[in-house]
Amino acid sequence: MVTLGCARNEVDSEELAGRLSADGWQLVDADQDADVVVVNTCGFVESAKQDSVDTVLSAADTGAKVVAVGCMAERYGNELAEHLPEADAVLGFDHYPTLASRLEDVLAGRKVESHAPVDRRTLLPITPVQRPKAAEEVSLPGHGWVGGARPVRRRLDDSPLAPLKLASGCDRRCSFCAIPSFRGAFVSRPAEEVLGEAAWLAEQGVRELFLVSENSTSYGKDLGDVRALERLLPRLAAVPGIDRVRVSYLQPAETRPGLVRAIATTPDVVPYFDLSFQHASETVLRRMRRFGSTDSFLALIEQIRGLAPRAGIRSNVIVGFPGETEEDLAELERFLTEARLDAVGVFGYSDEDGTEAAGFDGKLDADTVAERVSRISALVDEVTAQRAEERVGEEVEVLVGQAESDEEDCLGWAAHQAPEVDGECVVTGGSGLAVGDLVRARVVEAAGVDLVVEPLEVLPRDRT
Repeated sequence: MVTLGCARNEVDSEELAGRLSADGWQLVDADQDADVVVVNTCGFVESAKQDSVDTVLSAADTGAKVVAVGCMAERYGNELAEHLPEADAVLGFDHYPTLASRLEDVLAGRKVESHAPVDRRTLLPITPVQRPKAAEEVSLPGHGWVGGARPVRRRLDDSPLAPLKLASGCDRRCSFCAIPSFRGAFVSRPAEEVLGEAAWLAEQGVRELFLVSENSTSYGKDLGDVRALERLLPRLAAVPGIDRVRVSYLQPAETRPGLVRAIATTPDVVPYFDLSFQHASETVLRRMRRFGSTDSFLALIEQIRGLAPRAGIRSNVIVGFPGETEEDLAELERFLTEARLDAVGVFGYSDEDGTEAAGFDGKLDADTVAERVSRISALVDEVTAQRAEERVGEEVEVLVGQAESDEEDCLGWAAHQAPEVDGECVVTGGSGLAVGDLVRARVVEAAGVDLVVEPLEVLPRDRT
């Protein structure tokens, strides 16, 4: 099983691995001979699509059968199969409940019909939710009610952090984003189902839950409770064995004061805010079909820091959007300078198939977009490094994610850092520490967004 893309895909892969194991398939490591390689593709941006194609080609070179699943396979289906004959099958989300049978067909040389793409927003109503009653009606990754029982999930690594899916799909219609068309309308998982999976993950040694979805601020809307996430967070934090709960992907315009307070002040919920600003110019935001402005975003950040001064705040921005002017870019620079975020991903705009923005006028040439990406990236590097420098001297709690017995230092992440995207902590003199240890430490140095920390004590598991 090879997983590309985001943490939501990681959950999908673990559910597929669980289904396949239950049906008699044996999961092997990447360096072992396999009968079939399942590639869980990403279809988010052009570079991710190319990575997916390259991975399929590399897997085919091993001599194994190759089956492509995931977002790119769902999005392009039979078109991808036509242009990528190295894949023995290209399967969509609706194939997930019967994936074992499809793999058997592939091994036996039987033809497997490629997935036929469909706009998944049409498969389920936005609200109220009508739960599918049988697997053959519709299958959405991460939705345990399909077929009447929660799929078995099998962990694919031994990390002390695990993603936990809150929902699937998105009801927003951002003009640059194709995700709703292949992930479908937003559908929340029932709270008891989420809590049950959290308890199972704790039994597997997980100490930190990373709540993922396409838009976590929408959680519960389709269940008739706009405050569902606020109510769920303390219950997740109280699950035995769980020491930290982290929420990803919040829409600024939907981040209500009650949710801010719940994330900022609930014990064992880390004060971490992954806010999808995307831009700060009102003009650009409206063309993106989004809401907000520099002043409203700064007010939200002030609200957060009023409750949790050392909260981690990260975001992504898109530059070079059609029609973006120098004045718009200057407004984004003003926002980033005043916001002092902990981490920012900077992306240059490119057309995405089937999106509204692909038909917009005012497109900027590639050189202009690249120059603006470089300009904003330089500013981001400066302000995020300053923010990290401000943390020197303070105490942080670091969850160890990488430790070698023959190395003096080990690596982990503090409450304001999400692994792989927000920098990391280098724990000096941590040779006696193990993966999964939660360590109180003092920050002694900053190197860009990374911190160097000295351990003070190892904290007990499940301090509640």
